[in-house]
Amino acid sequence: MNRVLAGLTALPFVTACVALGAAPAHADDTTCRGTIGAVSLDGNVIVPEGALCRLIGTRVDGNVHVQSGAILKAKGVRVGGSVQSENHERVVVKALNGRRSHVDGSIQLKQGGGGRIAKTSVGSDIQLFTNGGLFVVERNHVDGNLQCKSNNPKPIGGNNVVQGNKEDQCRDL
Repeated sequence: MNRVLAGLTALPFVTACVALGAAPAHADDTTCRGTIGAVSLDGNVIVPEGALCRLIGTRVDGNVHVQSGAILKAKGVRVGGSVQSENHERVVVKALNGRRSHVDGSIQLKQGGGGRIAKTSVGSDIQLFTNGGLFVVERNHVDGNLQCKSNNPKPIGGNNVVQGNKEDQCRDL
């Protein structure tokens, strides 16, 4: 009887969420505003629109999603998935105190501002497409391709070790 009553009590809330179009949050997602230090996080990290997120020595089991107008400064991180953004303001992924950052998936940044990818090991591709800010890409180890297209200005840097191809604007990096 109590279970039935509890279920009926929750029903109006669930109905309201569905009617209002509210999407349920994934329990393992972490919203980042400010700084997250050397901890391990299950799931994804979301940098909300217009926010600044600093990940310092953080381990993320999922992806890092940087939303429109947001800034990510990731130093000495380990990301089990990918770092992705469309319309970011700035994205930085680099070493901390000589310790490389590691991204097991790809770094995919498009139609945003600039940033820096330095001293990072990337398990798949680095893709920089149609960004309007300066990107510095240097001293990375990339298991896939380094692909840069339609960025203005074109990315600068060098000394990247790429297992696949260096393409278009990044062919000399």
